[in-house]
Amino acid sequence: MPSENIVYVAIELSVSSWLVAARLPGTEKARLHRVVWGDTAALLALIAEMRSAASSKLSGAADVACCFEAGRDGFWLHRFLTAHGISTYVLEPTSILVNRRARRAKTDRLDAEGMLRVLAAWLSGDRQVCSMVHVPTPDEEDAKRPHREREHLVQDKLRIENRIQALLFTQGIRGRPSLRSWERDIAALRTGDGRALPPLLRTELDRLRRRLVLVLELIRELEADRAKAMEEADAADRVVGKITALQRICGIGENFAAVLAREVFYRSFDNRRQLASYVGISPMPYQSGGMDRDRSISRAGNPRARTTMIQLAWLWLRYQPASALATWFRERVGTLQGRTRRIAIVAMARKLLIALWRYLETGVVPDGMVIRAQTTATA
Repeated sequence: MPSENIVYVAIELSVSSWLVAARLPGTEKARLHRVVWGDTAALLALIAEMRSAASSKLSGAADVACCFEAGRDGFWLHRFLTAHGISTYVLEPTSILVNRRARRAKTDRLDAEGMLRVLAAWLSGDRQVCSMVHVPTPDEEDAKRPHREREHLVQDKLRIENRIQALLFTQGIRGRPSLRSWERDIAALRTGDGRALPPLLRTELDRLRRRLVLVLELIRELEADRAKAMEEADAADRVVGKITALQRICGIGENFAAVLAREVFYRSFDNRRQLASYVGISPMPYQSGGMDRDRSISRAGNPRARTTMIQLAWLWLRYQPASALATWFRERVGTLQGRTRRIAIVAMARKLLIALWRYLETGVVPDGMVIRAQTTATA
């Protein structure tokens, strides 16, 4: 796409309105327009007006390249503009290079004009100026909903359980009553100074119990729906096949398999560096003069996938003790504890991620890995 006939458009999204900045070919100054949030008709009319003005100036057809930052609006605007024939790009906000010399002014106008410069540089071939977000298809995005909803439900469950335990702890009680025998256990509880639980505290605990029971029911319902969807899924579906293949590995259950397949392995990667960078567990090099070493991981990738891989690395030591990776970890760490062990498990998680990727793409089974005949959930 030659830059001489491109109209660059940047949209600064906010809750109430959109600030649209446009730069016509042969000009340096950006034109600014404000559109009410969600008024796509006005946005299309504005882009058409800019395209028409550029075409008149060039005495020929003009292309439009549009961009906005990834955020709470998701990807619906990208799909809308793309459907209307407008080349649209979604910028990764944290990847944009900024001046670190001093404090920067922050306004919608400056942000929109900055995006115009970034988009022009990126389309001119400078791929280091920022990173573009890979926009999933609507089906790929919707398929992520079950495991993400389950994650939030599990967080709610832990929050309620911790609240119950904290309230009991204020009365000198360490244990938590069982949900199956709640009334009997609550009646038998005594505070640290020998009193029965105060009535208002018992009422609050009962409301927390009901919330906890509801969350547990929702988790069971979600897991049942997910299992049913897997049974009814098309066997030729590439991602479903990867989930099934992951579940055959000892130590990987339904949830971990779904997270890894839907968050990571649904995409294509050219090499292991791209894979590790996407998850955010690749070490950052530091070379200056005679010093050359690796620093801590970047953490610039998918945080959900990164957390899952580190949890899976710990489970791998338990369920795959004879594998080459578990052997490597034991030889590397030995009896050391603390920070050294935590650093080593991240390195093992990176190796495990690459091994699983090769297993799914080429069928190469990692050394010593145990495959089970039936899929049973462990995580």
